Amino acid sequence: MANLKEIRNRIASVSSTMQITSAMKMVSAAKLKKAQDAITAMRPYANKLTELLQNFSGSLDGESGSKFADNREVQNVLIVAITSNRGLCGAFNSNIIKECLSMAENADDGCKVDFLTIGKKAGDQLGKSYDIVEDHSTIYDELRFDRAAQIAEQLMKLYTDGSYDKIEVVYNRFKNAATQIVTTEQFLPIMPSEQPSDTTTSTADYIFEPTKAEIVEQLIPKSLKTQLFKAVRDSYASEHGARMTAMHKATDNATELRDQLKLTYNQARQAAITNEILEIVGGAEALNN
Repeated sequence: MANLKEIRNRIASVSSTMQITSAMKMVSAAKLKKAQDAITAMRPYANKLTELLQNFSGSLDGESGSKFADNREVQNVLIVAITSNRGLCGAFNSNIIKECLSMAENADDGCKVDFLTIGKKAGDQLGKSYDIVEDHSTIYDELRFDRAAQIAEQLMKLYTDGSYDKIEVVYNRFKNAATQIVTTEQFLPIMPSEQPSDTTTSTADYIFEPTKAEIVEQLIPKSLKTQLFKAVRDSYASEHGARMTAMHKATDNATELRDQLKLTYNQARQAAITNEILEIVGGAEALNN
């Protein structure tokens, strides 16, 4: 059994760790509320805009936006991996990295896979085995639409100039504070929506005003920028949910460990006092004899 000083040091260490994890839990809980409200408010608009774009993509032939729906032979793939800049959030980052590595390993023969990372954790891990086109970890310093739009514009340029034939986004979709769903979405080329077999056309109910060309020119870039910003927002809310849950469990474990150490300390202290009493009694008996 460890001596009393060692046990006291361990109790102090565990108590200090418990205070840190408890504080981190409260900070993440406060940030989660704001991030959750933001993604909840944005998601219906982004989903509807994406739905319109997918329905619209079936009639892009010959239009200026058809370059974003060009399905060509896939030889170069770019995967956008969205993680966090910091750890201590459970399996939040490792699940994304694991999914990205699986996608790269299962790519078709002769297909080159590169990564564009949003978050330091993805860049640090994926950069060991694959080429990182660019890292945009600083987006979390000030999460705004215009900063995500710049990344989306870069992705659109990489696709239209032929650098990559397919671009996919991998991120954690926020469900609730305890659940984050690893999601893979095809960013480019634009995929048409899946229509029921009895649906003859997906654009029959659309009336284009002022002109179809102008709508294509504005709707597609805006929709793609919104889609990427939604993914980053989802990941940001998921990060704080995962960290809050992880820190809650860490605090509970630290509390349990501290209680066990206190019990061990009291037992050791009681044993030491008993030994001292026995030594005193034994010494007194020896003197009497």
